[in-house]
Amino acid sequence: MDLLALADFTLVARYGGFGRASRAAHRPKATLSRRVAGLEASLNLRLFERGTRDLKLTEEGRALYERAGQLLTELEETAAAIASGGTQVRGRMRISVPLLFSQIAMGRLAAEFARRHPDVRLEVTTEDRAVDMIEEEFDLAIRVNPDPNETLVGRPFLRDRLVVVASPDLPCVDGAPVPAVVRHVAKDERWSVTDVRGEASMDIAPVLCLSSMIMIRDAVRAGAGAAQLPISLVAQDIAQGRLSHWADVPRSDIVLWALYPTRRLLSARVSAFRDFLKDVFPTGTPDELGAFLAA
Repeated sequence: MDLLALADFTLVARYGGFGRASRAAHRPKATLSRRVAGLEASLNLRLFERGTRDLKLTEEGRALYERAGQLLTELEETAAAIASGGTQVRGRMRISVPLLFSQIAMGRLAAEFARRHPDVRLEVTTEDRAVDMIEEEFDLAIRVNPDPNETLVGRPFLRDRLVVVASPDLPCVDGAPVPAVVRHVAKDERWSVTDVRGEASMDIAPVLCLSSMIMIRDAVRAGAGAAQLPISLVAQDIAQGRLSHWADVPRSDIVLWALYPTRRLLSARVSAFRDFLKDVFPTGTPDELGAFLAA
């Protein structure tokens, strides 16, 4: 494939027309048109729908533009890195992070990464939804227990699990429903738990429904009821006696993944951040995350 033609195609797609692209890049309009036509011929695909006044990407054109723009940027960065000795990680980097992880850890992680790589302009967005990384131009996304996605690759870097905790002052009466702070109202007001007696069930009576794990933890600390919370979030409270560990929650593994769009050339910035996470969390255990939060 002609990379010059591909670069001209992305230029025209970015500006939405040959004339605007020509003026922005100070390139002859005829050259841009000829290169794009040659690219379409080589691919045997129509990349633009050419109206009398509008120029719109076809479905195939949009798919090529979304991937080609990233690849060309990475090629430019790779060439620049090689020319400068390959020692600098630089440029804009956008990361999508779930709410809880951003609240408890991402501020410190971002500050340390910025200290190590001062030429990277890091932008972190809090998103619990599964963002479209290509369409929304994210370089990396941290997700919890992500569904399989053939367009993304990555690796897990942290693991956690749920436990049932409560204030030491909260009474636990055998046979009576336990007052509970929950995140979602459920029809089945019962928790599956594992304690010294093995797997069992715990009847609950929800008294509060809160959308944030931080709010739930604070409410439990205040004695409102018991709750299911990540062990890393409450390990220090348990160790210092502010909360009591009542039971574990079976089959509640929480796995955090660092994901990025599938591509042959991995951005130097993404590689640096991926390695940074591995450096901060070398084993990725709940105890390691708990120690990081307690530090």
